[in-house]
Amino acid sequence: MMFDALRRRLMQLDEVKQAAKQQHNLKAGSIMINAELRVNKNKRIGEVPGVEVGDMFYFRIEMCLVGLNSQSMAGIDYMSAKFGNEEDPVAISIVSAGVYDNTEDDPDVLVYTGQGMSGKDDQKLERGNLALERSLHRGNLIRVIRSVKDLTCPTGKIYIYDGLYKIKEAWVEKGKSGFNVFKHKLLREPGQPDGIAVWKKTEKWRESPSSRDHVILHDISYGVESRPVCLVNEVDDEKGPSNFTYTTTLNHGNSLSSMRKMQGCKCTSVCLPGDNNCSCTHRNAGDLPYSASGILVSRMPMLYECNASCTCSHNCRNRVVQKGTQIHFEVFKTGDRGWGLRSWDPIRAGTFICEYAGEIIDQNNVNGEDDYIFETPPSEQNLRWNYAPELLGEPSLSDPNETPKQLPIIISAKRTGNVARFMNHSCSPNVFWQPVLYDHGDEGYPHIAFFAIKHVPPMTELTYDYGQSHGNIQLGTNSGCRKSKNCLCWSRKCRGSFG
Repeated sequence: MMFDALRRRLMQLDEVKQAAKQQHNLKAGSIMINAELRVNKNKRIGEVPGVEVGDMFYFRIEMCLVGLNSQSMAGIDYMSAKFGNEEDPVAISIVSAGVYDNTEDDPDVLVYTGQGMSGKDDQKLERGNLALERSLHRGNLIRVIRSVKDLTCPTGKIYIYDGLYKIKEAWVEKGKSGFNVFKHKLLREPGQPDGIAVWKKTEKWRESPSSRDHVILHDISYGVESRPVCLVNEVDDEKGPSNFTYTTTLNHGNSLSSMRKMQGCKCTSVCLPGDNNCSCTHRNAGDLPYSASGILVSRMPMLYECNASCTCSHNCRNRVVQKGTQIHFEVFKTGDRGWGLRSWDPIRAGTFICEYAGEIIDQNNVNGEDDYIFETPPSEQNLRWNYAPELLGEPSLSDPNETPKQLPIIISAKRTGNVARFMNHSCSPNVFWQPVLYDHGDEGYPHIAFFAIKHVPPMTELTYDYGQSHGNIQLGTNSGCRKSKNCLCWSRKCRGSFG
């Protein structure tokens, strides 16, 4: 995900300079290629190391960087391969991007049109088309990437790696232009995890939530969230989590009124990148922390959103966490870790997930074992979040192992809370926590907001790292509220325990 971190930073820098619009994705890709950060450079038939079925990409160059498909424009990637003593050009990967008239209704079948659509002549049996024809005879595996519309961007696409297919038949037919085109019917190999099928299901559920099966409760938030939060159990007969009151707020008790007020900016309408008069920009190390679409650019020791003292409007880009989540969540029963959280929506890296709602408590007032505690762990992931500033000629972070300051805040979501209370631990998480201030200025007791570390496909469990206190040794003033437990994340990087 270094690519997306570079792309976000390049966009942020150009906004400040008010530079002409550039294709930041291509620039980020070029920087990584020049720095020898491209992986799986040698073409291959079959699976690509490090790429899993269901992985999602927002740009073609992303797929080039990981070796999934080396074509930045064309849909058919091919190579010369040996079959015994013979050698043939065969297709190794295809992208169905909606440019051609493909048939994709069945998640296990793809009818793929050959390349070449000038509308002035028949398609020719050459290059990618020839490779597809030879793949029919050789029966080799072909990686298939499908695409869907990016609902957050009118012209955008999301590319989904759908797994391995084989061509079962091919023919020539008249296309809409009146000229001959090649058609290829590909069948998905059995035994693979679901790819595009998951997207088709969740699209149906978003349009008609009642079509989701195994539902216990259609909205566990009872209308508190802007979108219903479905409660689902496909595992056993348990009817739901222990009783709690759903809230989206952080209860400071009686202390909020006595906390230091935040200074407000004097911006008219909205805060703008590069405005040296914006005090909110200065508090955020000289840059607005979010892109124009509300995506977090980089992780920060403390993030300062605009507040009630600011003169900018509610539509200012520096108001994200305070507006609440915009995601279709599902609370579901896991096989071995109680209840978990996932989304019906694809989530882009840097997207705000939710805040950790609940009650701020004192360590001395923790009653019994509370599994719904958030405290800043003494051993957290560092602040880099995939970003390598030296690639852009910026100063390296002073300490690559720098960790966020351990804050005194402790939040319990045992009695009151939101979807964040259902996020499980993982030693390889896809979500991180970010301290945010917007309704007071006390840096020891910020709001705890969660953001996506990487692109997260629909129906992927959302997890964050609870931290490790080395056998629950008291390492900090608030260490030890969450008891150490055996970890069941099953990650390759699993530490064996957490808390």
